[in-house]
Amino acid sequence: MKVVHIITRLILGGAQENTLITCKLLAQRGHDVTLITGPATGPEGELFNQTKGQDYRVIVVDRLIRAICPVNDASSYCQIKKLLRQLQPDIVHTHSAKAGILGRFAAYSLRTKSRPKTQDARPKRPAIVHTIHGLAFHRYQSKWLNKFYVAVEKSAAKRTDFFISVADAMTAQATAAGIGRGEQFVTAYSAIEEDDFLEPISEERKKDFRRKYDIPAEAIVLVTIARLFMLKGHEYIVESARQLSKRFENAVWLFVGDGNLADHFKKQVRQLGLAAKVKFTGLLPPSQIPLAIQSSDILVHCSLREGLARTLPQAMLCGKPAVSFDVDGAKEVVNENTGRLIEPKNVEQLTKACAELIEDKDLRERLGEAGRESVKEKFAPETMVNTIETVYRKLLQQK
Repeated sequence: MKVVHIITRLILGGAQENTLITCKLLAQRGHDVTLITGPATGPEGELFNQTKGQDYRVIVVDRLIRAICPVNDASSYCQIKKLLRQLQPDIVHTHSAKAGILGRFAAYSLRTKSRPKTQDARPKRPAIVHTIHGLAFHRYQSKWLNKFYVAVEKSAAKRTDFFISVADAMTAQATAAGIGRGEQFVTAYSAIEEDDFLEPISEERKKDFRRKYDIPAEAIVLVTIARLFMLKGHEYIVESARQLSKRFENAVWLFVGDGNLADHFKKQVRQLGLAAKVKFTGLLPPSQIPLAIQSSDILVHCSLREGLARTLPQAMLCGKPAVSFDVDGAKEVVNENTGRLIEPKNVEQLTKACAELIEDKDLRERLGEAGRESVKEKFAPETMVNTIETVYRKLLQQK
């Protein structure tokens, strides 16, 4: 099959990692794969270098950016449409909000073009697939902005043959908003390069990692892997740390990531006298994430909106229990057998769950082992791409 994937930008993120794994495996299976993307700019870090040396081609559309900008968006739309006409793919598969809208409208415009005089000259009519990694509308922004996003997504849905959700929760939220029909959806959990997380890391490397951030070897480390950004929930973790640090002298909190709130949280931690208890690594490359998790004991994730945070199954693959707010797809991996699922914004429940795990090493190990077994097959790259490939074949057979 000839497949074109379109994504807004290859920054460090779950949607981007998902897309790169999909393109790599599809190309390895013999499909003709092209990835169209915007420039990989932003403070989040980039994944563009991971496209080098792969078996698929990459085309950069310079004006394809995340922010809404009519001039850039019109230019990007025209360029994407031109590229699709040249490539004539069987499948156009879009990711992320901006590329998802522009890419689907551009692909659909090819199918509505008037028929040429000769059958052989007729342009390809690609099947259109969109992956929902997360939804642009949510309870934490104005209702007018939500109405705008829902209206745009409904319009794009009319130009979409099939949706792939990274969690059942995304399907439920989309269909509840009138986006697509239930029979157009399937869930394919966002794949992880599992060997990096399943392979044990030496005790010496873990000790070196802890020393780098001045973390005692005997400390119980509660790690959070997320951008230091609004709605990621670091403020609830800091408040929980303030309370728990009085009870557990050996507990340390580790924030992995960067963002525009980094200075704010560093200042807050100093003011609360927690500088020795809360450590910041800054931005780490993807290759360092398994080391950060395996050097820790408990994963704490307090994001208020997330399709399904990849850090949850990543921690489980490392055999670590997860404490997470019960938002979006979190309940599809976190339960009483793999960690603790708690009410969003509830610092009391967060503190209680963390205390339970800090106190009980046997419980941590039991939950971690159950978590590893529960996600190994579900988040394997082969599992995800098998589902995606099945969708492609089904659509082409229908055509």
